Amino acid sequence: MERVKTGIPGLDELMGGGMPRNQLMLLTGTAGTGKTTLCSQFVFQGFKRHQENGVYLTFEEPPEYIKENMKEFGWDFASLEKTGKFSYIKYDPYRSDDVIEILESGIRENEAKRVVIDSVSALGLHIRDPEELRRMIFSLSIMLRRLKCSAIMVSEIPPGSQGLSRYGVEEFVSDSVVVLYYERIQGTFNRLLQVWKLRGSNHSDKLHPYTIGKDGIRVNPMEEGFLRE
Repeated sequence: MERVKTGIPGLDELMGGGMPRNQLMLLTGTAGTGKTTLCSQFVFQGFKRHQENGVYLTFEEPPEYIKENMKEFGWDFASLEKTGKFSYIKYDPYRSDDVIEILESGIRENEAKRVVIDSVSALGLHIRDPEELRRMIFSLSIMLRRLKCSAIMVSEIPPGSQGLSRYGVEEFVSDSVVVLYYERIQGTFNRLLQVWKLRGSNHSDKLHPYTIGKDGIRVNPMEEGFLRE
């Protein structure tokens, strides 16, 4: 199985060498876990290290806000956009009827191989029917596979929830699932990552600590972490 290097130090080791190519991965977690940072690292390093063009579809945060925040890690997305090899798409979730066509057009325009959808939680606020949301995510995944894209779709775990996503359907449509945890244990906040599912491939099923530093996210594949019971 061909792999895509994620650009996240330590994560590829947990996934048997990287994310399987042309799959849709769900990235989920509570607020403050670094989901947008991980996605930005995935597309930025994908171009810088592997010359794979990218598209970042955002439903919530304006691209200018994301670009400004990512400067903290030395990722100059404004310059990357000027190359024509990467683009942001800001989409109003109220107009969900043509989102697949808009995204496909953006992918074709710059021949993208890496795609981020951030986040399906915002889209679901305007698609009340879980089955309709599931059909839309499934249609998105078919389009992404047809165009041979490796994609990350972001969801959110509401505080106190025992589920993996906001609507409980995202993980069933995705090929892979990576969960980010951020919780306080004895006065210390701990960040932990787990590869929950990786279709067609072996992977670590343990919790591993990760950090967010000046170079972005880094996972420690040699250490294990624990959550409160």
